Amino acid sequence: MTKKVIVNFTVNGDHETREAEVGQTLLRFIREELHLTGTKEGCEIGECGACTVLLEGKPVNSCLVLAVELEGKELVTIEGLSKNGELDKLQQAFIDKFAFQCGYCTPGMIMAAKALLDRNPNPTDQDINVALSGNLCRCGAYQEIREAIKASAIK
Repeated sequence: MTKKVIVNFTVNGDHETREAEVGQTLLRFIREELHLTGTKEGCEIGECGACTVLLEGKPVNSCLVLAVELEGKELVTIEGLSKNGELDKLQQAFIDKFAFQCGYCTPGMIMAAKALLDRNPNPTDQDINVALSGNLCRCGAYQEIREAIKASAIK
């Protein structure tokens, strides 16, 4: 029998109390327990960034964090960026600038970029490169991704 613990947390602005398996990754918890499938599974070893979410406002690879670590914390997934049916400015910029090809890395890229823009609303190209250094785009849309981030920055 798998041991479970009760976890109290906030996800995308809503308070939740759920059971989490001890040893279950945050990625699995988000996808299987919360049924939020925008967070993608890429490598499961923290190399690709496809599973990036914001935990307490900081980008983390959800494949490397345990679900039980959510206790008392705030989690934001890609689904939490849109409000009242409207895409976040950053999400819309990714569409407008064609900052994706296959789209698999896009949720993780957007979450890493969101964390950057929250702490630095007018980043340089170097700031963007550093912020995205843990996120891989196998299709090579890096220039468009940088353009989307700059387009959604405060001028």
